[in-house]
Amino acid sequence: MHIAQWIAAHAVAEVLAGHNLTQALPQAMRKAAQATPQQQAAAQDYSYLTLRRYAEADALLQALTSRPLTDARIRALLLVALAQLLQQREDDFTVVNQAVEAAGKSKQRWAKGLVNAVLRNFVRQRAPLMAALAEQPMLQYNMPTWWIDLLKQQYPQHWTSLLETGNQHPPMTLRVNLRKTTTEAYLTTLQAAGLEARLLGETAIQLQHPVPVTQLPYFAEGWVSVQDAAAQWAAPLLNAQPGMRVLDACSAPGGKTGHLLERTEGLNVQALDSDAKRLQRVQDNLQRLGLSAQCQVGDAARDEWYDGQPFDRILADVPCSASGIVRRHVDMKWLRRPQDIASFARTQQQILANLWRMLAKDGTLMYVTCALFQQENDMQIQQFLTMHPDARRLPVTFTESALPCTLHVGGQLLPTAEHDGLFYALLHKG
Repeated sequence: MHIAQWIAAHAVAEVLAGHNLTQALPQAMRKAAQATPQQQAAAQDYSYLTLRRYAEADALLQALTSRPLTDARIRALLLVALAQLLQQREDDFTVVNQAVEAAGKSKQRWAKGLVNAVLRNFVRQRAPLMAALAEQPMLQYNMPTWWIDLLKQQYPQHWTSLLETGNQHPPMTLRVNLRKTTTEAYLTTLQAAGLEARLLGETAIQLQHPVPVTQLPYFAEGWVSVQDAAAQWAAPLLNAQPGMRVLDACSAPGGKTGHLLERTEGLNVQALDSDAKRLQRVQDNLQRLGLSAQCQVGDAARDEWYDGQPFDRILADVPCSASGIVRRHVDMKWLRRPQDIASFARTQQQILANLWRMLAKDGTLMYVTCALFQQENDMQIQQFLTMHPDARRLPVTFTESALPCTLHVGGQLLPTAEHDGLFYALLHKG
């Protein structure tokens, strides 16, 4: 699997240089065209593992080397191998040998010897090295210190579980299209296909093990979509009624758009997104589901796209830190900086103010983020209410019988084994 390690090293090096993993990993795979599907899958696993455990691996690498490594690829390769050794799913000897072999692909003559020496040194000194690092919170939770401090301040009762959940593997949850089947019937279909799963609620089924969508029965026919259970709250909470004019701002990739249309017939839905390529994903998803909406490229913070006709319902799933879904986007915790939170908050404020002008009197706007930080969530809404006297906050009620909501603070769903961390606020225009 040395090819997998080398691909992962390329991807991790790109992330540490400031690039997104969803772009870096495919690029790294294209550079290793000879890689088999098995090696590509292993490379993806190693990339995610390394970024989950980056703080530990980086601290160990610093302890095991006398000076910083200037070669980004070799440094990343060592991080990948150290993360594998920390996980202890593979034999130490095999991991070390594969890493040395992967280092042979480098143009640096010294690479193989250095990789061999560093990794074997770790294997020999594992216990004392790990004991020396055990007391540092950043290494214990594999999160940046500022991230830990902010969650500790804002969630004094839940911060440890939030950090621990953020390093777990995310669940794969399906939303059943009730126009085509039922959750009970589709669960039976999954079991017949040898896929273990369980019901979570009215529309949600969670798979025991994630699989490619191509393995899901009748996926192409629109029977199900992949959507986390927390995100499946958006459509029922918005409560759009037949005949209403609805805007789904920042709509890509279209999960919530599809759910709105599946749930209520006769909606006039406009799906907006600033990225034309991402908007195409909305169109593709709707086509698979046999649904339709007016898809339009436009910035939710601006009004060039607006035709002047007010909306009865607006769903504003705004750009955010993604701190509530960090287990799905493991690179985000290392790419984000404390100042980014204020930047997101400014953008969110602009979007809210702009969309509010487009909401009809007696209409409802739903504000949604996949963030945990209160600057982006409750504090954002409190500030909005002070600036808009015609706005009234409606209660957000999570009902366990409908969908899982085992841990929430007000409109903030906290991430658990069953769902991601999302924030919901409903604003009524008087």
